[in-house]
Amino acid sequence: MKLRSMLCLCCVFASACAARESETAQNVSAAPAELRAARGGAVFTLSNESEGNRIFAFARASDGSLGEQVAYATGGTGTGDSLGSQAALALTEDHRFLLAVDAGSNELSVFAVDGAKLALRDRVASGGMRPISVTTRKGLVYTVHAAGTDNVAGFALDHRGHLYALPGATQPLSAHTVGPAQIALSPDARSLVVTEKGTSKIDMFRVGAFGRLEPAIVVAAAGQTPFGFEFTTRGDIVVSEAASTSASAYAVDRHGITPITGPISDTQAAPCWVAVSRDDRHAYVANAGSASISTYSVARSGEIALEDARDGELGEGGRPLDMALDISGRYLYVLDRGNLSIASFDVARDGSLDASFNVGELTSFTSGLAAY
Repeated sequence: MKLRSMLCLCCVFASACAARESETAQNVSAAPAELRAARGGAVFTLSNESEGNRIFAFARASDGSLGEQVAYATGGTGTGDSLGSQAALALTEDHRFLLAVDAGSNELSVFAVDGAKLALRDRVASGGMRPISVTTRKGLVYTVHAAGTDNVAGFALDHRGHLYALPGATQPLSAHTVGPAQIALSPDARSLVVTEKGTSKIDMFRVGAFGRLEPAIVVAAAGQTPFGFEFTTRGDIVVSEAASTSASAYAVDRHGITPITGPISDTQAAPCWVAVSRDDRHAYVANAGSASISTYSVARSGEIALEDARDGELGEGGRPLDMALDISGRYLYVLDRGNLSIASFDVARDGSLDASFNVGELTSFTSGLAAY
C-alpha cells in the first residue's frame, strides 16, 4: 500500500510538471475569460448538515442568473453549526474538480465538475479534526483544522480526482485552539497562509518540493481577529479583521508576511469575508453584522483604501457570509445566511455593485461558496 501511494504521488507530480511546462502554450490557445464566461458556469455552496453533508449546485447563465438548486451528497457529514470560516469549498484552476470539507466526519470530498453537474470521485480522511477551509493550486490541496491540535494537512490531487496524503505536509499552527478561519495557497503555490481569529495572528508556511511544508512563520495581524482573505494575482493578500471592523493588505513572499496598509475601517459591523476583483483593482468585504458589502480600492503597490462602505446591500434580514466572483468577474455571488439564499450583484466596470436577485433554499448552517 505504501509503495502504491508513493507511485501514485510520483505520477501526480510528473503530470503537474508536464502541465507547468505546457502552461504557456495552453494560455496562448485558451479563450478569453469573457468568451468562456459566455458559455455559463456554476455556483456551489455546502449544506454542512450533521445528518449528511451536501453540495447545493446552481447552473449559471451567461447573464449571471442562476438556475434551479440541485443537491449532491458528499458521503460525509457536516457539523450542524457555523464553521466560522471562509472557503469551505474550492475549485481547481481548470474548474474540473470541486473540493469540500466534511467537518463532522473529518474528511475531504472531491467531485468532478461538468457544468453544474457533480460526480463524487473521492473521500479521504482530512488529517486532523474539524476541517473548516480548503485550498488547491497546481495539483496541491491543503486544509486547516479547528479542533484537537489545530493543524494544516496537505494532499496531492491526481487527474482522476483522487487525493493522496503528502509526507511532510502536516504542520501545527501557532498554538492549540487558535480559531483558524481560512487557508489559501499563493498564486505560485509556494506559500500557504492561514488566519487565526483567536490569536489575531497570520501564519505562513513555505511550500517545498512535493508539497512539503516548513514550520510556520507567524506574524501579528495589523487589526484584531483576522478572518477571510484573498490573494491578488501579484501575490499580495487583503484580509478582513472582524473585531476592529477593518481590512488590511500584506505582501507575501518566501521570507514571510509584510504589512502594506491597514487597518482601515469600513465603518460596518463584523467584516469577515473577502473577494478580490479579477483585475486586482478592488476588494469586496462582506459585513455579516450590517447586511452590507464594502468596496476597497487596491493599488498596484498593494495599498488599499476604502471606496464605499455600503456599496452592496442585502436588505432586511440579510447576513452576508462567503463570496465568490464568476470567471469573468462581472457577477459577485454572496451567501446570505440571513435569508437562506444566494444573493447576486452585477459588477460595473468601475467595480461598483448593483444588487440583482436572490435564489435558493439553503440550510441554517450553509457554508462556503465557489463559482466559475
